[in-house]
Amino acid sequence: MNHITPNEAKALGKVGVLFGGRSAERDVSIMSGTGVLQALQSQGVDAHAFDPGQRSLAELAAEQFDRVFIALHGRFGEDGSMQGALEQLGIPYTGSGVMACAVGMDKIYTKIVWLMHGLPTPRYAVLDANSDLDQVAADLGLPLIVKPPHEGSTIGITKVSAAADFKAAYDIAAALDDSVLAEEFVTGREFTVAVLGQGATARALPIVEIVAPEGNYDYQNKYFTDDTKYYCPAALDEATTAEMQRIAVEAYRVLGCEGWGRVDVLLRERDNKPFLLEVNTSPGMTTHSLVPMAARATGISYEQLCVEILRSARLKMAAPAKGKE
Repeated sequence: MNHITPNEAKALGKVGVLFGGRSAERDVSIMSGTGVLQALQSQGVDAHAFDPGQRSLAELAAEQFDRVFIALHGRFGEDGSMQGALEQLGIPYTGSGVMACAVGMDKIYTKIVWLMHGLPTPRYAVLDANSDLDQVAADLGLPLIVKPPHEGSTIGITKVSAAADFKAAYDIAAALDDSVLAEEFVTGREFTVAVLGQGATARALPIVEIVAPEGNYDYQNKYFTDDTKYYCPAALDEATTAEMQRIAVEAYRVLGCEGWGRVDVLLRERDNKPFLLEVNTSPGMTTHSLVPMAARATGISYEQLCVEILRSARLKMAAPAKGKE
């Protein structure tokens, strides 16, 4: 049974679902986009697949889509570049705009913005080939996390438990990015908070707790195994739940995010203090994905979620006022 009427589906117009792309997360994006495409079509939406990794922007313009659902992950889709192209083409799109995507994709600049607004995030250092890794290890303590700041899906991330392993971890991340992020390791429980909406109307969905085998929530455990356990709503007291949702929504807002997103949070074991890790401005929509899981906990089906996100599609840059003749 459709959740929307034929007239509502028709009002959404011709819809492009953008997935695939050219990032290291292409395979995950294909899984996400395939799910979104099927969900929208099941609701009677005139939805069509479009892979910008195989087709040009000229072809995208020629399709004359009335709006697009961005199911791209990582670079060239979640970093503001596709959003900028869609602004130029005048095609309304789902999710955050150019600036929010660009900042959110860069974990270093995300931290800078959050810290400016007094939001908690683990201590960090930015590394390059000349960095004194021994000093960084002394400052942040061991273990620590090393990651490429522009990748997602845990690609290129290493947990460094011994100083002797730091250089190898740096090399792995540096092969994927121009800069490398070293981050204090926070021992505790791992959570994610999905957020829908914009500005004052942005709202957090129920919190999901992630319990991965041996605490290793890596690419394989995210997408391809059933060994990782998810608990939604997470088993947290009312005050901790409210605080975690509050800082997640604030983290989303201060970056200028809209439409939908997901904020990853660690809860420190020794004092139950939450720490923000990163924001995802185009979260996964696979069978293992966490935003659909959180939505289901509030009675929102996968299909309803896709339609709600699609309805929010818009151009974010206002057209300049025409000058007087």
